[in-house]
Amino acid sequence: MPDPTPQPPEETTTMPPSFEDLVAEGAAVPTEGWDFSWFAGRATEARPSWGYAYFLGPQPEEVRAGRHPERERAAAQAAGLEVVDLRAERLRMEFRDIAAVVHFLRKVVWMVPGFTVEAYEDALRALHERIVAEGPFVAHSTRHLIEARKPL
Repeated sequence: MPDPTPQPPEETTTMPPSFEDLVAEGAAVPTEGWDFSWFAGRATEARPSWGYAYFLGPQPEEVRAGRHPERERAAAQAAGLEVVDLRAERLRMEFRDIAAVVHFLRKVVWMVPGFTVEAYEDALRALHERIVAEGPFVAHSTRHLIEARKPL
């Protein structure tokens, strides 16, 4: 008669994808259009995301301070516009694997101008190792919504 005691399932071990496999995957995904569904389960973003200081390195004060909402208000006014509304938000983004980082940087080209896997391979590898060891990579971006009009 068989033993009625439930047995745990046999353990199976799968190797996580390698750095090279993940980078190749992120580099191969099409980036056209505004469809971000490929990120499902790989990355999350607070809505409406993200400063890439990790890749760009420490930025000079004029760059860090350049995106202040009041400076942007002043620039709009200096251009002859009346600012009706200005909103600022700092948003959180999490990346669960390096493929998501690669795809995001390829898709959102203004985050790291000139980004290529080859140019940033060392930084990508270090970030991959960090994600594997510590969990998701968290970053933030500041977004401004400015409603302005030409005065009558």
